[in-house]
Amino acid sequence: MTEQVITPIATSVCNPVEKKLEEARIAHEKYLIKQQDNDLEKAIECYIDAIKLNPSISESYYRLASLLLIKGQISVDGALEQCKTAVSLEPTNPNAHLYTGYFQCLQGDFREAEKEFTLAINGSGINSARPRLFLSKVLLNRIQNKSSSPVDIVKFLYYFLSGSMMIMWDCPSIKMFYKFLANDFSVFSYKTLGETFEKMKLFPTALDAYSKGLEKTAQGNLFYQKMGDLSLECNDIASSLECYKKAYKMNPKDRDVLIKLATLSQTYFPENVDVTIDYYNALLEFGIDLDKIYYELGHLYLKKSDKIHAVSAFKLAEELNPENPYYNNSLAFAYVKAELYDDAIEYYQKAIKLNPDSEWTSIVCHALGAIYAEIKENYQAAEATFNAGMILDPNNIDIQLSLGDLFMVQNDLDKAIKVYCDAITVDPLNFLSYAKTGLALWEKDYLEESVVAFHKSIELNPNFEIAQNNLGVVYLDGYGDPKASIEYFKNAVDINPNYTLAYYNLARAYQAVGDKSHAAEYYQMTMDLNKITEELDDKDIRKRLYELFE
Repeated sequence: MTEQVITPIATSVCNPVEKKLEEARIAHEKYLIKQQDNDLEKAIECYIDAIKLNPSISESYYRLASLLLIKGQISVDGALEQCKTAVSLEPTNPNAHLYTGYFQCLQGDFREAEKEFTLAINGSGINSARPRLFLSKVLLNRIQNKSSSPVDIVKFLYYFLSGSMMIMWDCPSIKMFYKFLANDFSVFSYKTLGETFEKMKLFPTALDAYSKGLEKTAQGNLFYQKMGDLSLECNDIASSLECYKKAYKMNPKDRDVLIKLATLSQTYFPENVDVTIDYYNALLEFGIDLDKIYYELGHLYLKKSDKIHAVSAFKLAEELNPENPYYNNSLAFAYVKAELYDDAIEYYQKAIKLNPDSEWTSIVCHALGAIYAEIKENYQAAEATFNAGMILDPNNIDIQLSLGDLFMVQNDLDKAIKVYCDAITVDPLNFLSYAKTGLALWEKDYLEESVVAFHKSIELNPNFEIAQNNLGVVYLDGYGDPKASIEYFKNAVDINPNYTLAYYNLARAYQAVGDKSHAAEYYQMTMDLNKITEELDDKDIRKRLYELFE
């Protein structure tokens, strides 16, 4: 509804009803200029209070109807009922007829709307520009629908031209136009000044310009955004977030601000998962880029370990854009978390088929191969998938090591050693490749070669406790040198005090050198840890402990 609300000049408020109506008009006018929800709420509240104080004033009804319709609290039928009440209270009020005609247009009842606009014209005199323009619009609609007569065309031209000319005598419209113009000029001035200072890297001065714009104009939403952007550029994340929150509070319909809030919260405040989810859910209401929003929501639900909602969100994203490989991959991952492996396999395969990038697709092959190997125990499918991933990205060390592990599980040590060595060729500085090679060589009874491999792994990463432990095992069980092994077992438990197997091996080493006291101490520590980790057979530990004192 374009009918303007103008506050009377130099009017004294003589009673509570007039005071409340004055407050309502001011808030209504601010809303028309600023389009901010707090002004809308204030205007609605004041009009309702005015009706409670005096239910016989027609203005309160038709203005309240327009605002409630904007807010979505009533339907067009409800707005018309309010206007009919206004007309019954004051049949000669041209604005009541103007609003009634407008709502009848929204309802599609153009014949009745034409009657109401005619009544508004007759009651407005020289200030009838707006109802004339509305009536011309109704006549134009009839002409466009080819249901008009030559008379309608003449009437359209008459009301359109006369309305356009008479707008110059429409004081409320002119005054509102002036306010719009003055406000827009102030907004432009402060915005341009702030942006100029930003380009000059005078950030405090730019912030001051935006703050003054916030104070002097009716566009707080815009200037809070600019202040938020500037704070973010200066890496003041907390201030940026607060500015965006204020901008969003002033205008919850500003999608750009909501996107900034969601992105900022997700990036810099990962602990506030629920808040970020609320922002993305609010973005869904705009109906734009829904697949992207569902995709982000899926990741947020995964952070909460909410597997059901994560699957649902990724599924919605995939349904909206089924050819997006990333959506398929994330949906597959969510299915893995939910232990729905057959579904995961289906969507991993689809992501691989779409293949947007060889390196990325190689990683997906790794994930799919792991399901075949570890869950389905389909070693043939796992090997084929790992090999496909290696073809896509020959430098993917992780998938090469997983292929080697697959051969280890099948006790095909020669193939495992070859794959591990190939991985070393690709990346000679990968400590894990040497550690896995050492284990395979140990299983193959190549003691010297395994020692070399474990030493190289430890050289590259002295804090890798598994290599320390395994090298100790080679010295203890391979070479029969428990004294040499003790050093590596100690290193392993120093690095990881919860490494149950290392404590067990250290106890065995002390037992082998005849140090029963230390052996008993470490067997006991092994038993205590094993209650938590459950890595070893508790009976075997007890048996060894008791043997010390037989």
